[in-house]
Amino acid sequence: MFQTFDDLSDPSCGAPHAALLRAELKQLSLDGFLVPRADAHQGEYVPPHDCRLQWLTGFSGSAGTAAVLMDDAAIFVDGRYTIQVREQVNMDVFPAQHLINEPVTDWLAARLKPGQRIGYDAMLHPVREVRRLQSVCDKAGAELVALDQNPIDAVWKDRPEAPVGAVALHSEKLAGRSASDKISEIQTAIAAKDAGACVLTQPDSIAWLFNIRGSDVTHNPVPLSFAVVPASGKPSLFIDGRKLSNSVRETLHALVDVEGPQGFKAKLADLGKDGASVMIDPSLAGQGIADAIVNAGGKLVEAADPVLLPKAIKNDAEIEGARAAHLRDAVAYAKFLCWFDDIAPSGELDEIGAAEKLEQFRRETGVLKDISFDTISGAGPNGAICHYRVSRKSNLMIPVGRPFLIDSGAQYEDGTTDITRTLAVGEQSAEMKRHFTLVLKGHIAISSARFPLGTSGAQLDTLARIDLWKAGLDFDHGTGHGVGAYLSVHEGPQRIAKTGTVPLKPGMILSNEPGYYPAGEYGIRLENLELVTEPSGIEGGERPMLGFETLTLAPFDLRLVDRDLLSDAERDWLNAYHDKVLSQLSPLLDDKTLTWLEEATAAI
Repeated sequence: MFQTFDDLSDPSCGAPHAALLRAELKQLSLDGFLVPRADAHQGEYVPPHDCRLQWLTGFSGSAGTAAVLMDDAAIFVDGRYTIQVREQVNMDVFPAQHLINEPVTDWLAARLKPGQRIGYDAMLHPVREVRRLQSVCDKAGAELVALDQNPIDAVWKDRPEAPVGAVALHSEKLAGRSASDKISEIQTAIAAKDAGACVLTQPDSIAWLFNIRGSDVTHNPVPLSFAVVPASGKPSLFIDGRKLSNSVRETLHALVDVEGPQGFKAKLADLGKDGASVMIDPSLAGQGIADAIVNAGGKLVEAADPVLLPKAIKNDAEIEGARAAHLRDAVAYAKFLCWFDDIAPSGELDEIGAAEKLEQFRRETGVLKDISFDTISGAGPNGAICHYRVSRKSNLMIPVGRPFLIDSGAQYEDGTTDITRTLAVGEQSAEMKRHFTLVLKGHIAISSARFPLGTSGAQLDTLARIDLWKAGLDFDHGTGHGVGAYLSVHEGPQRIAKTGTVPLKPGMILSNEPGYYPAGEYGIRLENLELVTEPSGIEGGERPMLGFETLTLAPFDLRLVDRDLLSDAERDWLNAYHDKVLSQLSPLLDDKTLTWLEEATAAI
């Protein structure tokens, strides 16, 4: 299977590993050290080789930071992980803090003393973050010390090797554009910023630009590498040569100069010695990259990664690929839902069994490359953990009488999917149906929204929450994230969230996933992927409006819907969506699954 169910966390590691780190810091004359959940590429997913935060604390979530002083420490996570962190981390060693309510900078400001030296790995902290840390240290009279070598690496005796996953070429037919065409576009953007070159650190940006895919990190088909793209001339790709077959290397050589990772810092120094103006994204590029350029005499041009927006706006080939991938995935998902309804009411199905069966149905398509993330298979209280990862230790039987949450996705060469459904197992209470329907109303509000050019995800986010807010409820995560084209299941810059300030544009794909999570009881989340459509007129209106095309094709569980809470327009939307699901899937299903789907999509 693509998913394993090994227990990745060990709360008991916190005390001994913190002691090892503090002993190393003492040798380095440091009074503290910062440990982000990050690698040098600042991607969301990092290989085991770089899971330093997990080694130190036991926390396996996708975002977080630990701060370690000689007599104090803490771990900082966002709202997705407030439950998980307390289960995976020894709170006596690393008390948990909410990184929004008490960010690392505030915690340090309350504790730093004049003359203290706080270390950080200069490749793991982006430039913008280091500025905030520097300001705190300056005010306290402390020194922020950039380190070339991470002290954790010196005491992590069984550290895994760096990944050397094979790189594959991504066909132009699926990409929709040649790599040379993409390079020309990005070079034009670099020149427009009066920069001589740009440094790319994001694995999915590099994969998109050069039409390559990799296998260095779990479930995301990206190669870990760096790239330097000049405003004119041949780019340079810095990647471990063991990842490249002869044929892949030959194809790449026509586009780029291929060098080993050890040549990256030397290239930055050469740019600096030439006095070049080098473009970096201060939110993504490690401080060590900026230092290598500036210390050699170069200048920085700070701007967003120029690949992010073109990558986010899918072309016709990528859009058709997404539609095909979602239709294929929907057939597998319908088979799973039919099977689940047969098995789950017995009370003999567990979380792992559900995740395994769903992956099996996707494998039966014959073209599954991977799942797009570890399936979140949450029964009862585990469903209330937003990013729950089931392990053999945490695995629960799926109870009758409570909703079951399953969030999953697939990687196909023509597209990436991500879908969440909350399913009724047995009779559900009126309160459960009420919560489900309030979440569904928010989902429908996003899906049916029309909005003018220039509208950001932050402006839409309230639509998903307003009915929950009226009931005194909310959820602690964004409403939607961007999704790549056989790339990362979470991509920027587009998102539907309070922090989603980038205007949405036709061709972007985003998730629509409001939720509600009563702690210790159950979780509800309803997620489809949405394609931003071209602007079109509305009868009687003055301006053309953008909208969404729903790509995901799977029924919502009508047994959890309180029909009285839906407006006529919301019922019409739900019936129309279910008509679409039935009509598109009917020719592709076996008799048993079709019979099940006909009932599951019956009009209300």
